[in-house]
Amino acid sequence: MDRQAVHEQWEDDRATFHALVTAATATGLRRRSRGTRWTNRQLLFHLVFGYQIVRALLILVRFFGRLPDPVSRGFAALLNGATPAFHVINYLGSCGGGLLGPRLAAAWLDRIIASLHRSLDRATEADLDRGMHYPTRWDPFFQPYMTLADVFRYPARHFAFHLQQLTLDQ
Repeated sequence: MDRQAVHEQWEDDRATFHALVTAATATGLRRRSRGTRWTNRQLLFHLVFGYQIVRALLILVRFFGRLPDPVSRGFAALLNGATPAFHVINYLGSCGGGLLGPRLAAAWLDRIIASLHRSLDRATEADLDRGMHYPTRWDPFFQPYMTLADVFRYPARHFAFHLQQLTLDQ
């Protein structure tokens, strides 16, 4: 894993987010995004949430990665079974999170990325190779099995995908 490339991508995403927030107008924030039911304001929060969720995923990988493979496989199957509930929570969470406002979301993203930088710097090669099974129905970027290194790369993929759905400048 190229740690420096991951660090740089996170910083690029952070700078992009700040630029979006700075340039966003009230009208643009209220506009519907492309391909989602969220407004741009809500989708901006969802971009931040994609980074936030990694903090929880790091804990899960560190825990389940030490257990026998069938345990994480069973956990992933259980979570896949809860996909409808997850999608409702994911949607409503970003609706509510959008109420925080883009400037608060930008400050939160700064703290999250700083925390992820520290976590990546502390991770050993053995940590990065540890992995677990994931609920592939929850997110198109979840693979059936992901290592800690994969999890560190996840938020930038999520960010890039949803970035294309923003309609702030239209």
